[in-house]
Amino acid sequence: MNDDLSIAQAAKLRPITEVASECGILPEELELYGPYKAKVRLDVLDRLADRPNAKYILVTAITPTPLGEGKTVTTIGLTMALQHLGHNAITCIREPSLGPVFGIKGGACGGGYAQVVPMEDINLHFTGDIHAVSMANNLLAAMVDASIWHGNPLNIDPLAVTWKRVVDLNDVALRHIVVGLGGKTGGVPRETGFDISVASEVMAILALSSGYKDLRERLGRVWIGFDRDGNPVTADMLRAGGAMAALMVDALKPNLVQRLDGGPAFVHAGPFANIAIGANSILADMIACKLGEYVVTEAGFGADCGAEKFVNIKCRASGLAPDAVVIVATVRALKMHGGAFRMPPGKKPPKEEIEKPNVEAVVRGCANLAKHIENMRLFGLTPVVAVNVFPTDTEEEIEAVRTEAMKAGAFAAEVSRVHAHAGAGGVELAQAVIKACEQPSEMRFVYDLDEPIKQKIEKICTQVYGADGVDFMPEAEAKIAQYEKFGLGKLPICMAKTQYSISHDPNLLGRPSGFRVPIRDIRPAVGAGFLYPLCGEMRTMPALPTEPAAVHVDIDEKGKIKGLF
Repeated sequence: MNDDLSIAQAAKLRPITEVASECGILPEELELYGPYKAKVRLDVLDRLADRPNAKYILVTAITPTPLGEGKTVTTIGLTMALQHLGHNAITCIREPSLGPVFGIKGGACGGGYAQVVPMEDINLHFTGDIHAVSMANNLLAAMVDASIWHGNPLNIDPLAVTWKRVVDLNDVALRHIVVGLGGKTGGVPRETGFDISVASEVMAILALSSGYKDLRERLGRVWIGFDRDGNPVTADMLRAGGAMAALMVDALKPNLVQRLDGGPAFVHAGPFANIAIGANSILADMIACKLGEYVVTEAGFGADCGAEKFVNIKCRASGLAPDAVVIVATVRALKMHGGAFRMPPGKKPPKEEIEKPNVEAVVRGCANLAKHIENMRLFGLTPVVAVNVFPTDTEEEIEAVRTEAMKAGAFAAEVSRVHAHAGAGGVELAQAVIKACEQPSEMRFVYDLDEPIKQKIEKICTQVYGADGVDFMPEAEAKIAQYEKFGLGKLPICMAKTQYSISHDPNLLGRPSGFRVPIRDIRPAVGAGFLYPLCGEMRTMPALPTEPAAVHVDIDEKGKIKGLF
């Protein structure tokens, strides 16, 4: 089988105007970025306001491993399978960050014959949305330092500035820096650092804004830190919110591309899932739900991360609720959760142990799958398990996953071979999802917004993670009191924790028990509209591995990209 880039480059793409017209977008609602990419204007929502919404399908996964479970592949392939069955189906996924593209993970366009294209464009710069996020973020950072330098009229405490600059690369040397060096003409010295762009609050705002007015208000509410009296300082107090919004006008419009089958796909916004909400924009979903019969979207990492935030934060902002949820699992990942082997991130996979048949380890690992199925039931959603098959999986291992999934309460458990066979490889999965969408369901939130901050955190940790309880460190206790004082107590919670375990500890695989979650700090994302507690040592600026993916990327004498996965 050819590599992903070769498959994508061999595809015959349709003009994006045809893709748009076929799914109901008018020419005047389209802004072209060349022949195969376009932005969709927001007034399409006004025209389609009275049209009923599509069936809305969320794709999530078991707790991920460094092997990759194929969640995006399944999201795209399931949509292609629904189209293969004669339904008008639309894919909605996040934009790739250049950090993972050139780091360990690689791009985010799917793989094999379940991809969105043009793959190189989407993974490298795309329509400039992430650059717009970076510029809006860094404009605010520059205005903070300029205000302090020019007499500090807002009495900002330089030691209490929390707003960092961002760059969309993995650059460990920028985690902790000092700015303002160079004497009187160099600004006021202070310690700060860089985050990766997709961890910026501006990116979360892009994903959660429902329109231009909402975008402007959210950007204005951003906290940059505190003054010397302990009061918060906002972007609007610096008079930066308007210019930030101006930089984001085009970025707010969802991007339309196509799948390998020529069907429509929205690729828009890309917040991290272990720090922020890990979902694409609500505007892309809202537009897609007015255009299609079925809309398939995804939430980052395992269901304890992305799906929990999808329900408790994104669905609250959008007003949409999934009609069904797909949990992606692989035999190889369940073997790892079952103790067959270990694989630290960035290390070479133990090929022999991965490919060696081990039904017993698969069954043990299915305890992880069972917890995610239970959590989807907790949210009031109907779960379908997709077993993303690899060539080395045995029929006995695959059947073990299906059996254990049904025991745990899945509505259905079907094999997915969309990576190798496109839509035709996901027909049984698509048929099961169609049936699941017809089941009665009523989405439930894990907590009410009126509950105290501590109680909301405790509910997530005990009910979703299975923890025995929560330990709040002194800094977290102080922050809770501070936020309640300033009226932030009713904001939803966006947990920042490891993606490699249902717990806070990446070493606890499978279905951990007997643990307590330590909350060392809680930070505000007032513009995005949530508080994010920090569990363990979370990093908002990743590092490159010893041999990053970047070393394999090049161009030929005609400018054709090669080695991009």
